[in-house]
This record gives sequence, C-alpha cells and structure tokens, in this order.
Amino acid sequence: MFHRRDHGNSERRHARGEAWFGGGGRGFHRMRGGRGRVFDQGDLRFVILKLIADKPSHGYEIIKAIEEKVAGSYSPSPGVVYPTLTLLEEMGYAKVSETDGKKLYSITPEGAAMLAANEATVAALFARMAEINAAHGGGPAPQIVRAAQNLRMALRMRMARGPLSESQIDAIVAALDAAAVTVERT
Repeated sequence: MFHRRDHGNSERRHARGEAWFGGGGRGFHRMRGGRGRVFDQGDLRFVILKLIADKPSHGYEIIKAIEEKVAGSYSPSPGVVYPTLTLLEEMGYAKVSETDGKKLYSITPEGAAMLAANEATVAALFARMAEINAAHGGGPAPQIVRAAQNLRMALRMRMARGPLSESQIDAIVAALDAAAVTVERT
C-alpha cells in the first residue's frame, strides 16, 4: 500500500502562480536521528540562496556550510540540496558555471532581489541557526557526525546486498572493533 504525503499543496500553489518561497522562518523542527525536519517549507531555499550570495559554492560546500552553522546538529542530504539548487537555477535566482566537471553556483540579480525582498526572513533564519550553533557548541564536531553517518550508510548498503560469508562478517566486525578502540583511545 502506498501513501502520498500532502506537502502543503505546493503543486496547486505553484499552478496559481503563488511564490515558491514559503515558510517565512517560522522556526525549525527538531533535529538529528530522524526526529523531523530542520527547516520549514521554503526556508532551505533562502539559506542556500544567502550562502551562494556570500560566496559562490559547490553543492558539497553548501552542505558543509549549513552543517557548520548549526554545529553539526543537522546536515542536509544531497538529495535535498541539489534539487533545491536546480530549482533556484530554474527560477532564475542562481546560475551555474562548470569547472573541472563540478558545478559552481552563484546568485543572479533576480536572486539578490529575492533575498532583499525577504531580508527579515533570511535574517531570522540565520539568527536561529546561530542560536542552534551556540546551543550545540560543545556538541559533536560536524566531521565526526558525517563520518558516523557514512559508516551507518555503508553498513546498510552492504547488508542490503545479501548474505555475508563468515570471512566477510569477521572482516566487518574486526574493522568496527578497531574503529571503536581508536575512538575510545582518542
């Protein structure tokens, strides 16, 4: 059985010509561990647009910048960031140049106008991210959080490929135990 989520009737709103930039910085949802979204609908677009206005960036750099701004308590997935960048490009708010096979995103005059028109919302979003950063200042380093997520994903992907032989199980257990010992001694 398939379920379809209602995402605020965005398709209908778009069809009527209403702005895609919604959310208005009303706040953040809970963080980490699948406990909800960090940004309200449309907020991530403002955050990404502001980041590329400050410094043209690659998608990975944008993910890292957001992660740093909230002290590692949230890291947007590439599956959210790259489609948002594409949408910003399609809307005329961002432009792309390619160097060494990588896309570099920067803001357009239309994007700058959008940011200026929503200055209070953008300021509120970045102020809230600064609050989160201060609250999690003593929390885990973003690099450690990312590495732990990478390990979790690698394990899931390997387990999904099928049964493991005894030697494969032994190798994985040895690698995990070695990592645990290294972390404990650090």
